[in-house]
Amino acid sequence: MPFAWFAFAFLAAGGMWAYTAGRVRALSLKFDGRGSLHSSPNFHAAFVMLATLFPMILSLALVALLDGPVPQYFLIAELPDRIARLPLAQLNQYVDQLASSAKQPDVRLPDTFDNAARRRLLVLMGEFRLTGGLCTLVAGATGFTLARNFQTVNAPIRLYVERIIRVLFFISAATAVFITLGIVVSLAIEGGRFFSLVNPFDFVFGTTWNAQTSQDFGALPLFFGTIAIALIAMVVAAPIGVLSAVYLAEYAPRRLRNFAKPALEVLAGIPTVVYGFFAIILVAPIIRSIARAINDLSWVPDGFLAAQPNSALAAGVVMGIMIVPFVSSLTDDALRAVPAELRDGALSLGSTKSEMIRHILLPAARPGIIAALLLGVSRAFGETMIVVMAAGQRAQITPDMTSDITTVTAQIVTLLVGDSAFDSSKTLSAFALGGVLFLVTLVLNLFAIRVVRRYGLSNG
Repeated sequence: MPFAWFAFAFLAAGGMWAYTAGRVRALSLKFDGRGSLHSSPNFHAAFVMLATLFPMILSLALVALLDGPVPQYFLIAELPDRIARLPLAQLNQYVDQLASSAKQPDVRLPDTFDNAARRRLLVLMGEFRLTGGLCTLVAGATGFTLARNFQTVNAPIRLYVERIIRVLFFISAATAVFITLGIVVSLAIEGGRFFSLVNPFDFVFGTTWNAQTSQDFGALPLFFGTIAIALIAMVVAAPIGVLSAVYLAEYAPRRLRNFAKPALEVLAGIPTVVYGFFAIILVAPIIRSIARAINDLSWVPDGFLAAQPNSALAAGVVMGIMIVPFVSSLTDDALRAVPAELRDGALSLGSTKSEMIRHILLPAARPGIIAALLLGVSRAFGETMIVVMAAGQRAQITPDMTSDITTVTAQIVTLLVGDSAFDSSKTLSAFALGGVLFLVTLVLNLFAIRVVRRYGLSNG
């Protein structure tokens, strides 16, 4: 059994046992005639479970963190002098190779000593995990014992549980903040290294992109392709998403709504690579055929449309189809959140249903609709697989959307695929592009917050 599954089963069993024991203890206190409990038995059970699981999780996290370094350290201490005296880089490489081969113990290594060293490493790993499991058990037993001692009739267990939950919420929020800060810092550092090699003005306003040669880093064609495909996607997603939400919220019968809304949201769960295949196999050939038919018209100049196998139009249309469920679901939630009194008041004053929707419902739900559309724009800017598969890889600025173009995300994938040194301008340019994409998304989010607050206050 893999270590992760074993740890999960271990924690689940320990948590269930601690919960049951805590509840039984609380019920025994309740029926012993010592008075009524300050907190319900469920709070007692949750308190014992949390006090048991928290040290166990910390112990298992420490074991998982040290699972590789500690056994390898003890193995290095047992190696003969001819290997232990190797340079540190070679010694670490040798031990890492043994650790990698330890994942396939049935495969024999060509050297007898290496096989013996690998077997010894497996033994050390097993001993370390066994010791870690025993330490985890001791930590859980210690927390369980201390929690049981706190279980009395007058103990404010509910307050303890609420404090623990607040601490967990704080840790979760702090983790998200630190992850965001880590992303910002990494992008800033690597982007700064790139801009120390390339002029920022040439990067933002240059029209020639050829990062593979580490010479031309004009990213304007990438920005153009990203914006063009995002606009095409929103031209498809915005009207379909909003109108479908209005229909489902106001016109659709209950049976149809109960079927159509989940069916529409299923589209949000389809992997984007499937949308990419859909764009290549079905949508792109149709667009190319239409473009060729237009080129064949007598009054159309020769080569008016590029009619490429990959095109911005194909990627944008399919991306819009992918974004429809996000826009529709959020818009539907915003429409249904409008108080029924506004609908009933407009209808009672003689408004038709369409007038009520145009003049009352949509303005009242405007903050939610704007948020849904801006979320769709952010989703379009950050999409990768569809544009990689369907839009093409040519960095160019062209008004012809039947030609192949590329985007920021597609180039990030291209630049970071394969073995690349993280000290060349080619690889560092991916971080610069990621930083620009991050800033654009941040500006969109700030704009969304400002617009929602403005219209929310005006409507509230």
